[in-house]
Amino acid sequence: MSKRKPHNMRARLERSCRALLSSNHVAVVNLDPSQRQGMINWKNCKNIPPGRQIADAICDIAHQWTIYLSAFCIDQRGQRYYRSVEIAPQGIYLVKDLADAIEHSYLEVRNDCNPNHLIGSGWIAIPSAVSLDEDQAARVFDAVGAWDQQKAA
Repeated sequence: MSKRKPHNMRARLERSCRALLSSNHVAVVNLDPSQRQGMINWKNCKNIPPGRQIADAICDIAHQWTIYLSAFCIDQRGQRYYRSVEIAPQGIYLVKDLADAIEHSYLEVRNDCNPNHLIGSGWIAIPSAVSLDEDQAARVFDAVGAWDQQKAA
């Protein structure tokens, strides 16, 4: 007869951290070339102030991420448009290893754009299996100032 451990502190901590991130609808947003990065509530598009509890829940625990990659462009008529793709890397990643996991797809999205139209690029990383639609992603990018950047070099 096998014994099971009735109390696993690490598993309990991971569950509580994931519940905290899920209830606050936390997403990590990164913008290039301005190098802005922060946390935002992806449902109501409000910034989440840096706090130790949420930062630890994002940084110290590996998650199954869903990432929305986007390039921001303006054509010669002044019309704004996006080139976007949503990916879900296989496996669980710490936030520090996330950039290596998405680098190939991120460069593909940027290279797919007309370089004369490219203003910048960015990504929204959600630490759960949540899919964003185009309108919701556009609201998040507008809330963090994706269109207010200087033109990419």
